[in-house]
Amino acid sequence: MKAMPTLEGGLRIDAENFNDWGMLRSIIGDANGCGIDLASRLGGLISQEAGAEDWEEYVVPDLREGFQDELAQVGAAIESAIFNADAGPGPLWISREDVYPWYSALNQARLAIEEQFHFGPSETMDPADLTPKRRAGFMRSQFYGAIQSLLLEHVMK
Repeated sequence: MKAMPTLEGGLRIDAENFNDWGMLRSIIGDANGCGIDLASRLGGLISQEAGAEDWEEYVVPDLREGFQDELAQVGAAIESAIFNADAGPGPLWISREDVYPWYSALNQARLAIEEQFHFGPSETMDPADLTPKRRAGFMRSQFYGAIQSLLLEHVMK
């Protein structure tokens, strides 16, 4: 898979095979794979003294809806690109207008992976020491972070 900025100020990701499309699809699966959605996890961080009950009632539902809308938009973009490429090599385009849902979806996926595996700082991580499942999660998290960095550097400026 290759990623590069576009002249229009977006990002183009070139999937080279079906496995690359699977890696992109995993963004949605990882974001939803934690068991408890991100909005609820964030709500759980609010203490009773700080208004946890109000947060749960008024803020969490809107956060949940926003996060799910962003995941749906990214999922639809990935599926559309796969369809257009007939599941073979092909591009996926992230325009400036679409950058925030993409950044959010990647962030949700990374946070869910961290919640599941508790990797901590990646500088101290040696993928060779991980089980295959943990190594795959670590590699996906690193990939998502790399795409987020490209979005920050080239699209969100």
